[in-house]
Amino acid sequence: MDETLIGTVLASTLRVSTPLILCALAGTISERAGVIDLGLEGKMLLTAFATAAAGAATGSLALALAAALVVGVALSMVHGYGCVSHRGDQVVMGMAITMTAVGLTVVLGAAWFKQGGQTPPLPAAVRLQPWFVGLGTALESVPFVGRALALGLAGHNVLVYGSALLVAGVWWLLYRTRFGLRLRATGENPAMVDAAGVSVKALRYQALGLNGVLAALAGAYLVIGLNPGFIPHMTAGRGYMALAAMIFGKWHPVGAAWACLLFGFLDALAIRLQGVALPDAWGGGTVPVQAIQALPYVMTVVLLAGFIGQARAPKALGIPYLKER
Repeated sequence: MDETLIGTVLASTLRVSTPLILCALAGTISERAGVIDLGLEGKMLLTAFATAAAGAATGSLALALAAALVVGVALSMVHGYGCVSHRGDQVVMGMAITMTAVGLTVVLGAAWFKQGGQTPPLPAAVRLQPWFVGLGTALESVPFVGRALALGLAGHNVLVYGSALLVAGVWWLLYRTRFGLRLRATGENPAMVDAAGVSVKALRYQALGLNGVLAALAGAYLVIGLNPGFIPHMTAGRGYMALAAMIFGKWHPVGAAWACLLFGFLDALAIRLQGVALPDAWGGGTVPVQAIQALPYVMTVVLLAGFIGQARAPKALGIPYLKER
């Protein structure tokens, strides 16, 4: 197979998978603590808008990222206030965050920038620059697969490489630290955690704080790593795909990351298939664009339908905890 094609698809897979991985890690942490987060889509969308708006207004990458982090953590705290402090319905709260974000980004974008909800293109100073460009030259010398590795692995931005480190970091946090043990116990048996003298509410707020940071990075990446600015509805269901990947990965950071890479590969493959000619035996012409664009979502449903029965959610997931007196 053509090494250039393999390398191009690999590079596209890594770029497209990055926001999914970050978002899936956010969902894994919150749901391991027992809090369902259907607001990931809304958090990604609103933090993407905050990043683009701050970047367009200030021309500073640091301020754009700071705006994303503030908005992401604030949304998670609102989620916690409604679901942890006041024991509200977690599913309804998550959907409310997403619906609010969808409308708010369009209204604010149209009011502030007068471009139909879009933001102006961000300057290069606000965009993430490629790293390890010289690595491609070194990889070219690898026999047989050098060209594919050079195209696929070199020249990505810091969040693409950082997402792999964050997968390892979240795994270490959940499975090799006392905090992670307590957090997972909160999602399985919060009464036991409470009996040990540890605050269930505090642990869930801490998990939501980390959730907000990771969701903010996912949203920021969309405008400083993938697209040059904000476009209404630009998340295009990525938050829900990340949740599907988390479930497919059995609420484990490594499993969720592999599922995100699979979905990213399907998305990259769909891009490559656009305009591909059909055989004459099938009537000729080209593959319909709508069918290609739907491929990642269809495969998400197929994979979940086939594997969801094998995944066991945390026992206390979605159940508000009421401290016994």
